[in-house]
Amino acid sequence: MDDQLTQPTTRAATGEISEVIRPAAIVPEEAARSVLVELALRDVQNGGVWQAGPSLWSRYDRPWNGTENAAGAELIGRIHVAYGTPTKYEITIYRVTVTLFGSQLGWSVESLCDEALGHGGLRLQDCPRATLAAPPPPFRG
Repeated sequence: MDDQLTQPTTRAATGEISEVIRPAAIVPEEAARSVLVELALRDVQNGGVWQAGPSLWSRYDRPWNGTENAAGAELIGRIHVAYGTPTKYEITIYRVTVTLFGSQLGWSVESLCDEALGHGGLRLQDCPRATLAAPPPPFRG
């Protein structure tokens, strides 16, 4: 990811490390399907460590104890995603956050993404990137 632009920010109060992925990482259709299937199979309520929704994938340190019962499971990090963009079957990753707990365990933005994307045969650094549009011309009143 050395040639990619990211904007790391740290929230001092919570110890979270958050990066805006710029340009956003695109998960191609075939890989996206594999990732979504595998994250569903590894859901915290099914003995796994992921909780994947349509805009957020969350990684925990251990499975939950049934529906809606985290039973002390600690959040490691979150991957913010948008489904159906830039095309109908692709997924865009635009922000990643690692909690203080996650970073104390050695997790990074890249390792969190790589675990999820590995189910589709990808790593964050290998994902195609969104095309950044030129900014609009300045307003002249």
